[in-house]
Amino acid sequence: MASRPSVLFVCIHNAGRSQMAAGFLREMAGDAVEVRSAGSDPGERVNPAAVEAMAEVGIDISDQKPKLLTHEAVETSDVVITMGCGDACPVFPGISYRDWQLEDPAGKGIESVRPIRDEIKTRVQALVSELLPAQPAS
Repeated sequence: MASRPSVLFVCIHNAGRSQMAAGFLREMAGDAVEVRSAGSDPGERVNPAAVEAMAEVGIDISDQKPKLLTHEAVETSDVVITMGCGDACPVFPGISYRDWQLEDPAGKGIESVRPIRDEIKTRVQALVSELLPAQPAS
């Protein structure tokens, strides 16, 4: 793995789970990790309930835009974390793949999105501890 690891979060619409995970990783790791996200079928905008849930914990993802998953994005990542993108994610040798089984926040209100956000935060904290063992996760 590079001295500055690259993490790609992937979900179907790149509008909820992957955007929240990327927001947490940017907040926790700063410039120590390259953070990207994409979707196999990107939505038009980030889920407003996801934006609101993240704002509640002081992280602004309102300026993020859903992006299309590309082979290049996967190929140039050290870690690819999928969240329900199924078989759409290309597989390349030498890349660490993880699948996080998380409920899709699409169409859900803030009350239903908060537990998804909190589970993502827990998983990202563990990822930061793994990728940057000398840095405590916040």
